[in-house]
Amino acid sequence: MRAKTYHKVLTIAGSDSGGGAGIQADLKTFSALGCYGMSVITALTAQNTMGVAGVHPVPPAFVEKQLEAVFSDIGADAVKIGMLYSTQLVDVVSRQLKKHQAKNVVLDPVMAAQSKDALVHDDTVIESIKERLMPLTTVLTPNLPEASVFLNRQVKKLDDMRGAAMDLAHFGSKNILLKGGHLKGNDTSDLLFISGEDRFVLLQGNRIDTQNNHGTGCTLSSAIAAFLAKGLSIEKSAGLAKEFILGAIRAGAEYNTGHGHGPLHHFYKFWK
Repeated sequence: MRAKTYHKVLTIAGSDSGGGAGIQADLKTFSALGCYGMSVITALTAQNTMGVAGVHPVPPAFVEKQLEAVFSDIGADAVKIGMLYSTQLVDVVSRQLKKHQAKNVVLDPVMAAQSKDALVHDDTVIESIKERLMPLTTVLTPNLPEASVFLNRQVKKLDDMRGAAMDLAHFGSKNILLKGGHLKGNDTSDLLFISGEDRFVLLQGNRIDTQNNHGTGCTLSSAIAAFLAKGLSIEKSAGLAKEFILGAIRAGAEYNTGHGHGPLHHFYKFWK
């Protein structure tokens, strides 16, 4: 009898000691969506719902050892990339993705935590991401402030998002998902640009009244990676990921965790 195989997803990201974002949120998302999660930790953070008290980067050489260990043995059906603190880390990750011909790469360009604490070393990291990682990316998932940094102009409204998505695609990513959580008012719609088809898909959503929104970006990008690992199209993956995160935010709003921005409820479909 032939052995079963898992849908395998690797997260390359920072660790959140508070458990709401980063590696911890990614692994919870993979598990909740029926995938086998693996991790390469790029940095340790001293972090809780109130903010980031400190960042301790993992040496790039050891990040490379982690990547080589996973890719050379287990492999991955999809890869989610989050916090990359330095240009050296960007170099290591891009080199390993090329070496092992990684597929279904979801890049969530984490630049700051929910608390506004910076999570990149300097602006050279941003340029390195554009040059080395975006051409290897299946889908880029920036929020509006991150898109503004990449394009060096303000992206604030839904009207801005179409042009921004097309311009971001010029850096090489096959698809762009602009997250609308920073839109003003009740609208939190995301915009997916499928560059190969020159087509936009609006993923509608309404704001949920809660402070428990720590890790929303990590969770959305991880959900997309999980669905891509299962063989779904980018449009279907993004749509299902949007449904999942809205459910996780809605369920998490009922809980009290910490004194700041609390986490989502990743296992809302299973826990009672």
